[in-house]
Amino acid sequence: MPAVSKGDGMRGLAVFISDIRNCKSKEAEIKRINKELANIRSKFKGDKALDGYSKKKYVCKLLFIFLLGHDIDFGHMEAVNLLSSNKYTEKQIGYLFISVLVNSNSELIRLINNAIKNDLSSRNPTFMCLALHCIANVGSREMAEAFASEIPRILVAGDTMDSVKQSAALCLLRLYKTSPDLVLMGEWTSRVVHLLNDQHMGVVTAAISLITCLSQKNPDEFKTCVSLAVSRLSRIVSSASTDLQDYTYYFVPAPWLSCKLLRLLQCYPPPEDGAVKGRLVECLETILNKAQEPPKSKKVQHSNAKNAILFEAISLIIHYDSEPNLLVRACNQLGQFLQHRETNLRYLALESMCTLASSEFSHEAVKTHIETVINALKTERDVSVRQRAADLLYAMCDRSNAKQIVAEMLSYLETADYSIREEMVLKVAILAEKYAVDYSWYVDTILNLIRIAGDYVSEEVWYRVIQIVINRDDVQGYAAKTVFEALQAPACHENMVKVGGYILGEFGNLIAGDPRSSPLVQFNLLHSKFHLCSVPTRALLLSAYIKFINLFPETKATIQEVLRCDSQIRNSDVELQQRAVEYLKLSSIASTDVLATVLEEMPPFPERESSILAKLKKKKGPGAVSVTELEDSKREGGELNGGGDRGPDTSAMSASNASTPSPSADLLGIRSSAPAGTAPASAGNLLVDVFSEAGPAAPSAAVNDDGFLSSAPPSEDPAPPLSEADELLNKFVCKNNGVLFENQLLQIGIKSEYRQNLGRMYLFYGNKTSVQFASFTTSVSCPGELQSHILSVQLCFSIFRNYQSLKSDFWSTVCKTILNRSKFQNLHPSVIVI
Repeated sequence: MPAVSKGDGMRGLAVFISDIRNCKSKEAEIKRINKELANIRSKFKGDKALDGYSKKKYVCKLLFIFLLGHDIDFGHMEAVNLLSSNKYTEKQIGYLFISVLVNSNSELIRLINNAIKNDLSSRNPTFMCLALHCIANVGSREMAEAFASEIPRILVAGDTMDSVKQSAALCLLRLYKTSPDLVLMGEWTSRVVHLLNDQHMGVVTAAISLITCLSQKNPDEFKTCVSLAVSRLSRIVSSASTDLQDYTYYFVPAPWLSCKLLRLLQCYPPPEDGAVKGRLVECLETILNKAQEPPKSKKVQHSNAKNAILFEAISLIIHYDSEPNLLVRACNQLGQFLQHRETNLRYLALESMCTLASSEFSHEAVKTHIETVINALKTERDVSVRQRAADLLYAMCDRSNAKQIVAEMLSYLETADYSIREEMVLKVAILAEKYAVDYSWYVDTILNLIRIAGDYVSEEVWYRVIQIVINRDDVQGYAAKTVFEALQAPACHENMVKVGGYILGEFGNLIAGDPRSSPLVQFNLLHSKFHLCSVPTRALLLSAYIKFINLFPETKATIQEVLRCDSQIRNSDVELQQRAVEYLKLSSIASTDVLATVLEEMPPFPERESSILAKLKKKKGPGAVSVTELEDSKREGGELNGGGDRGPDTSAMSASNASTPSPSADLLGIRSSAPAGTAPASAGNLLVDVFSEAGPAAPSAAVNDDGFLSSAPPSEDPAPPLSEADELLNKFVCKNNGVLFENQLLQIGIKSEYRQNLGRMYLFYGNKTSVQFASFTTSVSCPGELQSHILSVQLCFSIFRNYQSLKSDFWSTVCKTILNRSKFQNLHPSVIVI
């Protein structure tokens, strides 16, 4: 930057700023500003032409006034005129004013663009940098249209100075972020990538920010950067602190560039070239080794720089998930940070270990730190660190340590911060269900959860425990006894009353043989909670009372008396009044056989995956969900529990408790048509989200015979028999979207839309295997009369590459057929031939 001459001090500006600071009140400040604005306006409109220095001074005053919060509606043209000056300070003030005050809709934008073009073509590096800075600061679409093709040429030109290259790279990055459709690298791609080999470290640092952003959107075009990035990283990691003196920060060579290189490599899978991969592994090992070395300085900047590189290296190791030795070493290194005195390091270590826990190579290594993590959960002062500790316990949990972790989380829940209690409750419920070794422990855990944090127990939690109890005969008696004992507490949460009312209404007869839990004792216990409950809970209890009449005829008179009282049959709430009246009439006029038929025990719920995982994912929000939770959520499917979202109701008029499946869980309702109590063939639909904006969903988790979540892979759906083909097709008489065909290898979905007499149909093909289809072709046959009614058929083929969490490619072949609907009203569906 050129030196500022002595005459450029702008004494008038300094005096004005001093006057503003010396104002005793807001009114005095406004008065002084209005006086100055009037003076500046008169100078600009005067007959005497102003020299460059005066223009610069007055434009600076206007800029200062604007920064004080006052509106400026003049002086823009004078600022534009400053851009044509040959003096650096005048041009600098002009660009500064434009960057701050001129918007993209200004009428002066054309003049500004012309001035910028002149500076870019001037080959004066100082003026070029000022112009590039202005483009980046404004970043409007108009500027992107004007300069998106010019800046890449400046960036890769051989005669461009290093400082200009840095500015050009960052300017192009800004334009790409605001208008990615206008920044097309094309022929410049390879030359931009080779900037990673530039001798100037500043150019490499700026260029890698641009390349990283471009690689995230177009990875295939920039995949050649991997080998260059590994080479540059190797040179930095192996260098001594004295080799890169200008870019050494507290004895750490080029820490910012190292972090950016490691972040760039996370955009790609492990290198296929053995030599490149070996060199990268050496770099990562060197970084881990340097982290173990004694610090070369006691300054916090030194440790921050080292740790920044270390955590980026660990993120890359986790991303690759292919080097067991590196994963275990990374886990051990993070374990040392768990007891570090710096809170930030403990937080980052817990967060990274959450991701490591999802790897099969490092899961056991993570489990060795369970005692340290439990101690952090109990003793950490920072609530965010305690939350990360809870996340890590959730991620490292398996069948071997489930009871210990659930017990510790329940213990912590009693004193947990209110902001994380609901999330903690969901995690305890998920772990108790997923890793339960017996049902009695599961029931005890959920009831204890309701006792400790009843206000934070959502409906999904107590719905789920009721579903499992109803579906398992061997736990019903224990559940009835346990909930009966829990209801005897003087202070009982309403969610406990709901669970007790439902379970005792269904299975109270299993414990009625004990005089301490006789039918009348059970009824009196439930009714003692009635007046303390909300209207929905009272409605559930009334349904439990009518169930008691069927289970225990000796309680009929007592219950009828309760139903007959004015507080019930004349209740101000219409739902309670209706139930009381109907249940009273039902118990009075119905015979014993009819009553037994109407009030028979509820049939088992269809086995579906838990909806609690979906609740947890929604609670945490995108970007805050740990890897384990994401994988679990994906295995559970988009709507993890189509049947669990509907709350169980003991209403006597309920003919079945089978709930309506979610459209994203089962488009055609094929699985929900299974008889109650039988496990579905599979919950894995690869096409369930094709028709939404979210993209394909991952296969769902299996549910074992006990109704708990299973970590084993789900069984494949058998293909529907050919005799059922017409039945599946007939479903589309009333539906536009759904699954047309499915077997172990392939799933075919259909989407259609109609407007007046025209219709459009799409067929989607999903690969359910773990390998790509080698030769996959499709054809549409149009036999007979149908040929004359089809306006056009288009075949489109696209491949969705596998993501980290989806191990198999999702192949989507779309067959688009435009139909004249009015001409084939009675056409049989079988004319569509796959």
